[in-house]
Amino acid sequence: MGAKANITLKIDTRLLKEIKVLAAREDTSISALMTELLEDRVRKGRDYEQAKRRALARLREGLDLGGRPLSRYEIYER
Repeated sequence: MGAKANITLKIDTRLLKEIKVLAAREDTSISALMTELLEDRVRKGRDYEQAKRRALARLREGLDLGGRPLSRYEIYER
């Protein structure tokens, strides 16, 4: 990772107390806890976008099912 920057968050005081307890229980800092959470969120977003691009590319390519096109008669045959 590159340089680090400080940020300011506004968090409900009850939530902050729970975050402090969680960080203490995991023997880490609130900063490390938040960094891990945000990195995970960003990674999941990136993974989703990559999967979406792959899926759209597959849809554009189509899928060869080994069949043949139906004639107009076969499509509307009842």
